[in-house]
Amino acid sequence: MTVPRRALIIFLLVGAFGSWSIHQQLPAVGAGGLLHPVRRGVTTAAPPTCEDTTFAGAGATLKGWRCQGSTPRRGTLIYLHGVADNRTSATGVIRRFGGRGFDVWAYDSRAHGESEGDVCTYGYFEKDDLKHILDTVDEGPVLLMGTSLGAAVALQSATHPKVTTIVAVESFSDLRTVATERAPFFFTTGVIAGAFQLAEARGRFRVDDVSPIVAARSITIPVLLIHGDSDRETPPAHSQRLIEALAGPKRLILVPGAGHNQSLRADVWTEIEAWVDSVISDQ
Repeated sequence: MTVPRRALIIFLLVGAFGSWSIHQQLPAVGAGGLLHPVRRGVTTAAPPTCEDTTFAGAGATLKGWRCQGSTPRRGTLIYLHGVADNRTSATGVIRRFGGRGFDVWAYDSRAHGESEGDVCTYGYFEKDDLKHILDTVDEGPVLLMGTSLGAAVALQSATHPKVTTIVAVESFSDLRTVATERAPFFFTTGVIAGAFQLAEARGRFRVDDVSPIVAARSITIPVLLIHGDSDRETPPAHSQRLIEALAGPKRLILVPGAGHNQSLRADVWTEIEAWVDSVISDQ
């Protein structure tokens, strides 16, 4: 059956308008995805050595756990989770390092879990939250251990005088690069630029100010970087750039065959413990 010319023209116009409309909406979709990761509820009770608590961040109240380590006390470990996660992923760290003499503090990052905050800014405001928390830590070695988002926040907070060492797992080197790499294939350069512009306006921050690699150039404390060599979400090149930029004692462990959130294997934990023991004993 032949389609009437007028109907065909209307069909083509509607299709063209629909495509244009969708294209116009893509920057907003991208900005929303960046600023509002999935908020995972906390469904696990605090481990036996821990108590529920709140931490005062920079204009946001953060829910978390304070966990007592064994004696003699060696220091405090602050655990920082990844994007779309919460403090419950610290359970294994609490058990492992609590038994090694570390008090462990873990909290839901802003806009995650049970904490306040409307947007995630990947370290722009999160580093200020952490600095407020660090100010309340008793004297003694402080170890920051972060994964993905948390690793980036740790590196951007490294100059706080109480921080003595960092374990950064699968960090990105800068937000603009990793967000561009993770953008859907149909996002054009213009769409990505528009998404960043909207995210900055809505989140009240600058994307280019979220840069662990810039922070790394001023970090003189020991840093252990860990990254899966098959990570496609945050390619290992991010940690390779970071290891080159770090100014102090440093080491990079590339884990064969590990993708994102897969690098913390049993043998890697052994290396982390040995690193921490050597660094803490030297301080």
